[in-house]
Amino acid sequence: LYTAGTSARPEDLLAPGRLPVFKTGRGGQYTYHGPGQRVAYVMLDLNNHGRDVRCHVWRLEEWMIRTLARFNVRGERRDGRIGVWVVSSGGPDGGEDKIAAVGVRVRHWVSYHGVALNIDPDLDHFRGIVPCGVNPEVSGHGVTSLARLGITASMSEVDLALRATFDEVFAEPTACVPPAVACT
Repeated sequence: LYTAGTSARPEDLLAPGRLPVFKTGRGGQYTYHGPGQRVAYVMLDLNNHGRDVRCHVWRLEEWMIRTLARFNVRGERRDGRIGVWVVSSGGPDGGEDKIAAVGVRVRHWVSYHGVALNIDPDLDHFRGIVPCGVNPEVSGHGVTSLARLGITASMSEVDLALRATFDEVFAEPTACVPPAVACT
């Protein structure tokens, strides 16, 4: 299924009718959710975690980066693009592909929604949308998964890594290095 965040634009739904579309209250644009992904909804009282939405997004990205590191994958942030990216071998100069998406909503300083980590989904479904507003045809940035990177990981193995790294990132309420620029 596709989910449409509060910034989703109708023209970014490239294949209407391909999959069901659900409007959500989270930030962001369109993304795909399906088998082969681990989607984690993180509900935290941000009163106990700094009352800083950008910091919360940074922590979610950090959680994904540390989880990927457990599988010897280097996940990275990119200025102006929410989520976690990996360097790919596509194109003559290489490229960057998104491996984990982040979308949140905060109400009364409680966070909702969260992250989607691509383990081994059918990546073809991302062709029905402009994922997170990043058009691969224009930007050269695509979507990838652990499987496409050659990493064989079961959901159970990923879940163990997610549990361990969640505590590393979220146990310290003040540990945050938020972005210096505004996020969209």
